Amino acid sequence: MKLQKMKKVREGKYLKTYELTYLNKAGKEKVYEIVSHADMDDPAQLGERVSGMSIAAHRGDRLLLLREYRMGVGRYVYNLCAGMVEEGESIEDAIRRELYEETGLSVKRIERILPPAFAAVSITDIKNQIAFVEVEDDGDITDEHTSANEEIRAGFYSPAEVKHLLETEEFTSRCQIVAYMFLSANRGVNGDGSF
Repeated sequence: MKLQKMKKVREGKYLKTYELTYLNKAGKEKVYEIVSHADMDDPAQLGERVSGMSIAAHRGDRLLLLREYRMGVGRYVYNLCAGMVEEGESIEDAIRRELYEETGLSVKRIERILPPAFAAVSITDIKNQIAFVEVEDDGDITDEHTSANEEIRAGFYSPAEVKHLLETEEFTSRCQIVAYMFLSANRGVNGDGSF
């Protein structure tokens, strides 16, 4: 596959749509469409920008999950705290801000921030990072800092509760993986790593 050219075909408020023209392995042109947060004029810019983060947070042995209404799919799903890094903001400051805005909680310790990864390579060049965070022991969950366009209910879940949610509810893919790994790290609910 060889990328021949890139053309912006739509400029939205948050997303830009691009047509990418490739020469496929049979020597024929293939036009592929993606969305991006970035304003690009050169194909070399694809995937350069890291735009946000997801936060895998815990308090003790309980995992923080959001049940939120996602307009893109028209339903409630379980998700991680997440958001965009604002202009001039460090990833650490963005983590603290987003956790507080979506839950009212504060970061006790940032345990690890993974390198940037593509969010959904079939439709976008958007890159995000996953942060593993311990939340302060005090503080109550509140939604008073969310915007009128967000419907979020945050909660801390035990391994048994996470197991039940994984079997019965819909998740975003990153959240589903984090929830599964949380169960694995806590040896599942059967004490042997299974669930």
